[in-house]
Amino acid sequence: MDYEALTEVGAMMGSGGLLVMDESDCMVEIARYFLSFTCDQSCGKCTFCRIGTRHMLTILEKLVAGEGEPGDLEKLEALALKTKGGSLCGLGKTAPNPVLSTLKYFRHEYEAHLRGRCPSKKCAALIKYEITDDCIGCTLCAQKCPVDAIPIQPYEKHEIIQDKCTKCDACFQVCPVNAVSVG
Repeated sequence: MDYEALTEVGAMMGSGGLLVMDESDCMVEIARYFLSFTCDQSCGKCTFCRIGTRHMLTILEKLVAGEGEPGDLEKLEALALKTKGGSLCGLGKTAPNPVLSTLKYFRHEYEAHLRGRCPSKKCAALIKYEITDDCIGCTLCAQKCPVDAIPIQPYEKHEIIQDKCTKCDACFQVCPVNAVSVG
Protein backbone atom coordinates (compact mmCIF):
# COMPACT_ATOMS: atom_id res chain seq x y z
CA MET A 1 0.00 0.00 0.00
CA ASP A 2 1.50 3.28 -1.06
CA TYR A 3 0.37 6.84 -1.68
CA GLU A 4 0.13 6.48 -5.48
CA ALA A 5 -1.89 3.25 -5.34
CA LEU A 6 -4.35 4.80 -2.90
CA THR A 7 -4.84 7.98 -4.91
CA GLU A 8 -5.50 5.92 -8.05
CA VAL A 9 -8.59 4.41 -6.39
CA GLY A 10 -9.69 7.71 -4.88
CA ALA A 11 -8.54 6.92 -1.34
CA MET A 12 -6.09 8.69 0.90
CA MET A 13 -3.73 7.84 3.69
CA GLY A 14 -4.49 9.84 6.80
CA SER A 15 -3.06 9.05 10.20
CA GLY A 16 -1.64 5.75 9.04
CA GLY A 17 -4.53 3.81 10.49
CA LEU A 18 -6.49 1.24 8.57
CA LEU A 19 -10.14 0.46 9.14
CA VAL A 20 -11.57 -2.93 8.25
CA MET A 21 -15.32 -3.28 8.09
CA ASP A 22 -17.73 -5.88 6.83
CA GLU A 23 -21.38 -6.08 5.87
CA SER A 24 -22.42 -5.97 9.53
CA ASP A 25 -21.37 -2.30 9.76
CA CYS A 26 -23.83 0.49 9.02
CA MET A 27 -22.25 2.87 6.55
CA VAL A 28 -24.61 5.71 7.48
CA GLU A 29 -23.56 5.37 11.13
CA ILE A 30 -19.89 5.15 10.11
CA ALA A 31 -20.20 8.41 8.16
CA ARG A 32 -22.02 10.00 11.14
CA TYR A 33 -19.28 8.85 13.51
CA PHE A 34 -16.42 10.26 11.44
CA LEU A 35 -18.25 13.51 10.76
CA SER A 36 -18.94 14.00 14.47
CA PHE A 37 -15.19 13.69 15.05
CA THR A 38 -14.33 16.29 12.42
CA CYS A 39 -16.99 18.66 13.75
CA ASP A 40 -15.34 18.46 17.15
CA GLN A 41 -11.89 19.07 15.64
CA SER A 42 -12.85 22.03 13.46
CA CYS A 43 -11.17 25.26 14.53
CA GLY A 44 -14.23 27.22 13.42
CA LYS A 45 -12.40 29.84 11.35
CA CYS A 46 -13.66 28.54 8.03
CA THR A 47 -17.40 28.85 7.40
CA PHE A 48 -17.61 25.81 5.13
CA CYS A 49 -15.95 23.55 7.66
CA ARG A 50 -17.68 25.02 10.72
CA ILE A 51 -21.21 25.19 9.34
CA GLY A 52 -21.10 22.67 6.49
CA THR A 53 -19.95 19.79 8.67
CA ARG A 54 -22.55 20.65 11.33
CA HIS A 55 -25.37 20.62 8.77
CA MET A 56 -24.15 17.32 7.33
CA LEU A 57 -23.97 15.85 10.83
CA THR A 58 -27.53 17.00 11.55
CA ILE A 59 -28.80 15.21 8.43
CA LEU A 60 -26.88 12.03 9.32
CA GLU A 61 -28.22 12.10 12.87
CA LYS A 62 -31.75 12.39 11.50
CA LEU A 63 -31.13 9.40 9.22
CA VAL A 64 -29.83 7.10 11.98
CA ALA A 65 -32.74 8.18 14.20
CA GLY A 66 -35.27 7.22 11.51
CA GLU A 67 -36.28 10.83 10.93
CA GLY A 68 -34.85 11.33 7.45
CA GLU A 69 -36.88 13.19 4.84
CA PRO A 70 -37.07 13.08 1.05
CA GLY A 71 -34.33 15.28 -0.38
CA ASP A 72 -31.94 14.73 2.54
CA LEU A 73 -29.51 12.69 0.45
CA GLU A 74 -29.31 15.37 -2.21
CA LYS A 75 -28.78 18.06 0.46
CA LEU A 76 -26.13 15.92 2.13
CA GLU A 77 -24.23 15.38 -1.11
CA ALA A 78 -24.43 19.07 -2.10
CA LEU A 79 -23.21 20.16 1.35
CA ALA A 80 -20.36 17.66 1.23
CA LEU A 81 -19.18 18.89 -2.17
CA LYS A 82 -19.41 22.55 -1.14
CA THR A 83 -17.60 21.89 2.14
CA LYS A 84 -14.86 19.96 0.35
CA GLY A 85 -14.41 22.69 -2.25
CA GLY A 86 -14.75 25.73 -0.02
CA SER A 87 -12.82 24.76 3.09
CA LEU A 88 -9.41 26.28 3.64
CA CYS A 89 -7.60 23.56 5.59
CA GLY A 90 -6.99 19.85 5.15
CA LEU A 91 -9.51 18.93 7.83
CA GLY A 92 -12.36 20.76 6.12
CA LYS A 93 -11.37 19.50 2.68
CA THR A 94 -11.33 15.85 3.83
CA ALA A 95 -14.18 15.93 6.38
CA PRO A 96 -16.83 15.15 3.72
CA ASN A 97 -14.90 12.15 2.34
CA PRO A 98 -16.67 9.50 4.47
CA VAL A 99 -20.03 10.98 3.47
CA LEU A 100 -19.19 11.17 -0.22
CA SER A 101 -17.67 7.69 -0.42
CA THR A 102 -20.49 6.01 1.52
CA LEU A 103 -23.07 7.82 -0.60
CA LYS A 104 -21.26 6.66 -3.73
CA TYR A 105 -20.80 3.01 -2.80
CA PHE A 106 -23.59 2.40 -0.26
CA ARG A 107 -26.41 4.69 -1.37
CA HIS A 108 -28.85 1.81 -0.95
CA GLU A 109 -28.16 1.91 2.81
CA TYR A 110 -28.99 5.62 2.94
CA GLU A 111 -32.19 4.97 0.98
CA ALA A 112 -33.12 2.17 3.39
CA HIS A 113 -32.66 4.59 6.31
CA LEU A 114 -35.01 7.02 4.57
CA ARG A 115 -37.57 4.20 4.51
CA GLY A 116 -37.06 3.61 8.25
CA ARG A 117 -34.83 0.54 8.00
CA CYS A 118 -31.18 -0.11 8.84
CA PRO A 119 -29.97 -3.07 6.74
CA SER A 120 -27.12 -3.86 9.15
CA LYS A 121 -29.44 -3.55 12.17
CA LYS A 122 -27.04 -1.21 13.99
CA CYS A 123 -29.17 1.92 14.30
CA ALA A 124 -31.20 1.36 17.47
CA ALA A 125 -34.04 3.66 16.44
CA LEU A 126 -34.63 1.57 13.32
CA ILE A 127 -34.69 -1.93 14.81
CA LYS A 128 -37.03 -3.95 16.97
CA TYR A 129 -36.29 -7.04 19.06
CA GLU A 130 -39.00 -9.72 19.13
CA ILE A 131 -39.27 -13.23 20.48
CA THR A 132 -40.45 -15.85 18.00
CA ASP A 133 -42.56 -18.96 18.54
CA ASP A 134 -39.32 -20.95 18.88
CA CYS A 135 -39.04 -19.67 22.47
CA ILE A 136 -38.82 -22.56 24.99
CA GLY A 137 -39.48 -20.38 28.06
CA CYS A 138 -36.04 -20.92 29.60
CA THR A 139 -36.03 -17.34 31.03
CA LEU A 140 -32.37 -16.70 30.13
CA CYS A 141 -33.33 -13.64 28.10
CA ALA A 142 -35.46 -12.26 30.93
CA GLN A 143 -32.69 -12.84 33.44
CA LYS A 144 -30.11 -11.03 31.31
CA CYS A 145 -32.32 -8.07 30.36
CA PRO A 146 -30.86 -5.08 32.23
CA VAL A 147 -34.12 -3.08 32.14
CA ASP A 148 -36.66 -5.84 32.86
CA ALA A 149 -38.25 -5.49 29.43
CA ILE A 150 -38.91 -9.24 29.37
CA PRO A 151 -41.13 -10.52 32.20
CA ILE A 152 -39.93 -13.82 33.66
CA GLN A 153 -42.47 -16.47 32.68
CA PRO A 154 -40.95 -19.94 33.00
CA TYR A 155 -41.97 -22.45 30.30
CA GLU A 156 -44.01 -19.85 28.40
CA LYS A 157 -43.19 -17.90 25.27
CA HIS A 158 -41.62 -14.64 26.35
CA GLU A 159 -42.48 -11.20 25.07
CA ILE A 160 -40.48 -8.01 24.97
CA ILE A 161 -42.10 -4.84 26.29
CA GLN A 162 -41.03 -2.50 23.48
CA ASP A 163 -41.35 0.71 25.51
CA LYS A 164 -38.78 -0.61 28.00
CA CYS A 165 -36.39 -2.27 25.54
CA THR A 166 -33.09 -0.41 25.15
CA LYS A 167 -31.96 -2.67 22.29
CA CYS A 168 -28.86 -3.71 24.20
CA ASP A 169 -28.76 -7.10 22.43
CA ALA A 170 -28.40 -9.11 25.68
CA CYS A 171 -31.48 -11.24 24.95
CA PHE A 172 -30.25 -12.04 21.46
CA GLN A 173 -26.82 -13.05 22.76
CA VAL A 174 -28.05 -15.50 25.42
CA CYS A 175 -31.00 -17.21 23.74
CA PRO A 176 -30.01 -20.88 23.35
CA VAL A 177 -32.54 -21.56 20.56
CA ASN A 178 -32.17 -18.35 18.54
CA ALA A 179 -35.74 -17.30 19.31
CA VAL A 180 -34.92 -13.59 19.45
CA SER A 181 -35.23 -11.86 16.11
CA VAL A 182 -33.90 -8.43 15.25
CA GLY A 183 -35.80 -6.64 12.54
